[in-house]
Amino acid sequence: MSKGTILVIDDEDIVRMSCSRTLVPEGYEVQLVKNGLDGLALLEQQPVDLVLTDLKMPEIDGIEILRRIKGKWPGIEVIIITGYQTVDTAVKSIKLGAYDYLEKPFTPDALVASVAKAMAHKKSL
Repeated sequence: MSKGTILVIDDEDIVRMSCSRTLVPEGYEVQLVKNGLDGLALLEQQPVDLVLTDLKMPEIDGIEILRRIKGKWPGIEVIIITGYQTVDTAVKSIKLGAYDYLEKPFTPDALVASVAKAMAHKKSL
């Protein structure tokens, strides 16, 4: 039985694959897309429990993805992942409703822990 469905939105192939290789063995179903527009389109087609999104991407950034998800699908948890961490963007992300903020490079253990906490939080609501 699946622990839930996770959508990974990141323009870097290695990050998407690393997330998948880490989360699938943990029992999650994982969907991968390489940009925010594809991610939002996928959300229109199928429900997910959690979104992992990169902060800096072409076309639409992680903050705008977060805003749109929380506006249209407030029950979806969002974790921002980025290699460009600043206190300002971390605070802004959390204020806009992100559950967590992971700095790249993150370890598989850190990813699993953050996802597990976000999924437990979602179920407790």
